[in-house]
Amino acid sequence: MGAALFYHLTRSAPEALLPVLIGKSLDAGWRVELRGRSAGTLAALDQRLWQGEGFLPHGLAGGPHDARQPVLLTLPDQPATNLPACLIAIEGVAVAAQDCTALERVCILFDGNDDAALDVARQQWRDLTGQGVEAQYWSEASGRWQRRQ
Repeated sequence: MGAALFYHLTRSAPEALLPVLIGKSLDAGWRVELRGRSAGTLAALDQRLWQGEGFLPHGLAGGPHDARQPVLLTLPDQPATNLPACLIAIEGVAVAAQDCTALERVCILFDGNDDAALDVARQQWRDLTGQGVEAQYWSEASGRWQRRQ
C-alpha cells in the first residue's frame, strides 16, 4: 500500500513543485497521473511542462496515445489508462483511499495561503488516515521542504 504525501505550499505555486515530483517519479520508473479539477488548469500545465526547464514527456487525457504516456494529465472523470504508480492531485481534487492502496504514492498539493484549500486538505487527511492510509505532511514554511510530524 502506498502513502499519501501532503505538500503544504506556502512559498511557491504547484507549477514549481510539479517538475520535481514528476521527475522523481519518472526516475523511480513510475508512470504518473496528474489529476486536476479544471480543464483550463491542465491545459496551462500542459504548456508549462512542454516549455519549462527540462523536458517532461506527458499528454492530456483523451488522446490516442494515453496508455503510452509517462505522465497523463486527467480530470476526475477520466481514467488514467497509462497505468500510473503515482498520482499527483492538485486543486483539491478528490483522492480516495483506494487510490492510495492501488498506487506506490499519492501526492496531494495544496495552497497554504487559501483557507478553502486548507480545509479541503485537512478533510482529505482525516478521511484518508481514518481509512488506514499512511500519510505524511511536508511543509516549505522554513524555505525548504521538510517532513513534519
